[in-house]
Amino acid sequence: MRDEAVTLNGKAVHIVFRSEDTFYTVMKFRINDEFEKIITVTGIMPSVEKEVLYDITGHYTEHPKYGMQFQMETYQRSLPEEKSGIIRYLSGPLFPGIGKKTAEKIAKTLGTDCLKMIREDYHCLETVEGLNPEKIRIIHEGMQNEDNGLEELVRFLNIHGIGIRNLIRINRVYGRRALDKIRENPYRVIEECDGFGFATADKIAMHLGFAEDDERRLYAFFVSLVMDLCMAKGDSYVTADELFEAFRKKTKGIETDPDALLDQAVLRRSLHVEDDRIYAISQYEAEKYTAHFLANFPFKELDPFDEDLLERYLESFSASINIEYDEIQKQTIRSVMDHPFSIITGGPGTGKTTIIRALTEMFRRLYPASNVICAAPTGRAAKRMSEMTETDASTVHSILQWDLETNTFGKDENNPLEADILIVDEFSMVDIWLFYNLLKASVNVRKIILIGDENQLPSVGPGCVLRDLTASSLFPVSRLETIYRQKEGSDVIALAHDILHDETDLDKYRNEVAFLECDYKDLRNRIVFIVQNALDKGYDIDDIQVLSPMYSGNAGIDVLNNTLQAAFNPPDPFKKEIRIGYTRFREGDKILQLKNQPDDDVYNGDIGILAEILEADETDTGKKTLVVDFNGIIVEYTQETWNHITLAYCISVHKSQGSEYPIVVMPFTAQHTVMLQRKLIYTAVTRARKALVMLGDKQAFLKGISTMERHVRNTTLQQRLGKMMQSPDPFADLTDYE
Repeated sequence: MRDEAVTLNGKAVHIVFRSEDTFYTVMKFRINDEFEKIITVTGIMPSVEKEVLYDITGHYTEHPKYGMQFQMETYQRSLPEEKSGIIRYLSGPLFPGIGKKTAEKIAKTLGTDCLKMIREDYHCLETVEGLNPEKIRIIHEGMQNEDNGLEELVRFLNIHGIGIRNLIRINRVYGRRALDKIRENPYRVIEECDGFGFATADKIAMHLGFAEDDERRLYAFFVSLVMDLCMAKGDSYVTADELFEAFRKKTKGIETDPDALLDQAVLRRSLHVEDDRIYAISQYEAEKYTAHFLANFPFKELDPFDEDLLERYLESFSASINIEYDEIQKQTIRSVMDHPFSIITGGPGTGKTTIIRALTEMFRRLYPASNVICAAPTGRAAKRMSEMTETDASTVHSILQWDLETNTFGKDENNPLEADILIVDEFSMVDIWLFYNLLKASVNVRKIILIGDENQLPSVGPGCVLRDLTASSLFPVSRLETIYRQKEGSDVIALAHDILHDETDLDKYRNEVAFLECDYKDLRNRIVFIVQNALDKGYDIDDIQVLSPMYSGNAGIDVLNNTLQAAFNPPDPFKKEIRIGYTRFREGDKILQLKNQPDDDVYNGDIGILAEILEADETDTGKKTLVVDFNGIIVEYTQETWNHITLAYCISVHKSQGSEYPIVVMPFTAQHTVMLQRKLIYTAVTRARKALVMLGDKQAFLKGISTMERHVRNTTLQQRLGKMMQSPDPFADLTDYE
């Protein structure tokens, strides 16, 4: 059992370490008692000054490396309690215009606890005779200025369960007035501070006593609902009928006026209306800018090249890597070299990778001074692009210098990419908002090549960019259909193409593809048997990926993760473990990254191994920490970021996009029917590089591949492109494209 919390009074005499990003501080602290002992204190301190008295509360802990430390949980400046000290304090530089006489009057009226009373509720100053509103304001703001309002903000957010990351975001936007602004209207953080949704703001508001029918609450919910509905279906907009129906359903029993809320949102530029379509302003601007940019691209072209020289270079390169490019591939390469904006699409085994290799080499030879940037949406996709094409590749977020805390990009039209040629692989995964930000940073780029598989699942975020660009018929599109890969995994490739043409006959695949029919009750045991069989043949657990279309159910992601963990990383007295929510993490577990963490160089979809679980007294931060190894990239997770990871023995098909695994195992049951459709199954199949094992209900599989998209995403990018291409304005300023 943990010891009772201790409160110490003293001064910071030396700052050993401090992070201005997280406010984590290690300091030497002199206790204010007869012994004046100096101890090491660790914890979160938004502000700290040496030789200032603080009251700190926390626990003593013994660090295995650094010895005894005091782990601070809360702190505040000590306020003077004796009358003379109070008068000196209130008449000091923090309170301009408050003289000694006024300070004496406050101390006399409110007593020696007056500073504590003012800190808790400054309205108590109204009882002091002769103290006008202006002086009350000066005292109130002065007491906030002593710590820039951060100490009180920390306490307030801790009460409401808001973590340090969101504290940093709020402080970055509002500064010392943060607490006043949140108390005035907590819903403002949804639009003004990235990382806050309606649920978090509403939680704070309810604690502050806001009414359910408060106009600010209804407005915030109305605006948030637009983006929620778009995210749920991947649409760029919602119709007025759909929005109003959903709003009335969710606010049943509350008197509302959605028409007035819509007018207000449009006036404040939170939403945009076109005909019957209602857009979140971010989606509207993304579509409009994208269409405008592409209509005027490029702003400066590459110099012409010698066609004969290209042919000679291509022939020489082909011989050097022992790959024979056929006429279709050569024509694709020529088309890309001839056009500033190109799209290449094709399924597995159709030669996309070999074409990227040729293109990067041709650019190097024809334009030796040019800068080529290769990128992909996920870390695994970028790594695979590097390995397969022998070129350096990064994530799109990385090249744009994405900031996790502010959700902004360091690269934009004012600080553009230093690149002449931009190649983006796995483009089907790119949503309209990310593409918009990529284009904003590409004003100096002279040639853009997008590569993807238009038959895969679209992006998780709103939009269907690859579909809209290819369907517009405004750009050269090279569709690769010939299957070139005839070695390992060729049955997988054949199955993928058969699925697209609705010609699937499972009996004809004899080598790398198998479907094992079994009852749903036997699925978990059969999956364990299949994985064990692969391990016995020399494969590693990282080589085998189980995919499932759903989280719930007997063959859902959650159940299969527990089953596979129990089978292949069971409880062990020599392995530490921790339960987080309903998930138990154990050293040696296979771990999936759920969010981008650019500072740590790990991204959504990356898979690693839980290398170590460190107890709080084993870490410099004084916090329990999970250490995950992503192929040599070591990342530490404390409580604030535990929700960034989960078990990876079984993952969703969406999370597998951009990756390939030697062996893929996928169950099919009648429970999955609601999710099963051709694009999802095709995407899952194409994740397998060598072998694919499917099992369960064959009829569920067959029904799934015959089911087309249940919802065709609603977007207007294609229409905007058509209108913009008819009358582009090459002299328009891209910063004022409306």
